[in-house]
Amino acid sequence: MNLASLDLNLVVALRALLEERNVTHAGHRVGLSQPAMSAALARLRRHFDDDLLARVGGRYELTALGQVLLDRTSTACDLLERLFSSQADFDPATESREFKLLASDYAVAVFGAALARVVHAEAPGIRLRFTHTPNTVVEDATTLLSTSDGLLMPHGILSDLPATDLYQDQWVFLVAEDNPEVGERLTRQDLARLPWVTYQRTYDAPAVRQLGMLGIEPRVEVSVDSFQLLPFMVAGTRRIALVQQRLAQLLAGVAPVRVLPPPYDAVPLQEALWWHPVHLHDAPHIWLRETAARVGAELTGTA
Repeated sequence: MNLASLDLNLVVALRALLEERNVTHAGHRVGLSQPAMSAALARLRRHFDDDLLARVGGRYELTALGQVLLDRTSTACDLLERLFSSQADFDPATESREFKLLASDYAVAVFGAALARVVHAEAPGIRLRFTHTPNTVVEDATTLLSTSDGLLMPHGILSDLPATDLYQDQWVFLVAEDNPEVGERLTRQDLARLPWVTYQRTYDAPAVRQLGMLGIEPRVEVSVDSFQLLPFMVAGTRRIALVQQRLAQLLAGVAPVRVLPPPYDAVPLQEALWWHPVHLHDAPHIWLRETAARVGAELTGTA
C-alpha cells in the first residue's frame, strides 16, 4: 500500500467513528458536519471493504474488524501526534511540556526521584508523569512506547528497541529477621525449599532465568505488583524475596527483614531508558535522554 495515496485525515475520522459509534457525535468531535462525516465513513468502508459500524436496533456496534481497528487507530493517532509535534530546538529552561515515562516503583524510587530533582532545578516548566509498567510490556513494548516518552527497564527483557544505559544495580535477598531456618548466609538449598514472594512476572527477569539454569525453580507463594511491598510480605514469614540492592538500601528499616547476598554469582542489573525510534532526532527527547544518562552516571559515581 502506498502511504502517499492515503488521506491521513481519515485516520482521525476513523478513530472518532470507532470510539463514538455515532456519525453525528463523531463529526462534532472532529469539527465535521454530519454529511462530511458520513462521506468519510463511506470512504473508510470502501477502503476496508467492511461496514466497520453495523446498525443493531437503534444503535451502531463495531464489526469484528472495527473492534480490531479501535486500539490500532488510537495508537496510530497518538504516534502521528508525537511525530508532527517533533521539534528541532529545545530550551529546557523555558519550555513547558510533560514527559510520560513507564516505570516500576523500583525505578521511580531509585532513579525517577533523582531525575525529578534535576528536572526541578534545571527545567521548571517540565513535568514528569510516571506510569506503572503494565505486565504486557514484553509483548506490547513497541505499542506502549508509541504512546509514551520512554520506559525504564533493565536489559535482558526487551530487544530490538533503542535504549540509553543509566546505571547498574545488584541483586540481594530479603529474609525475615526471625526466620530460624536461615543462618548468616543463604544456600542454594534454601532457595529451592523456602517459599518466595515475587514481583509480577518474575520469570522475565534475567536474574530469575539464571536460577533456572542452576536448576532452582522458585516456589512462589505470593506475587505483588510493587517491589516496595516485598519487605512487608517477607517479614514474619518463611518467605524470601529477590530485590535490587539500591532499593533494599532505601527501604532499610521499614520492616524487620535481613538483607543477604545471593548464594551464587547473580547477573547484575543494567537499568536503561528505552524509547521509540520516532523520537531519535526530536530535540526534547534528546534532552531527556541526555539528562537521564547524566543522572544515571551520578548514581553510579562515574559523572
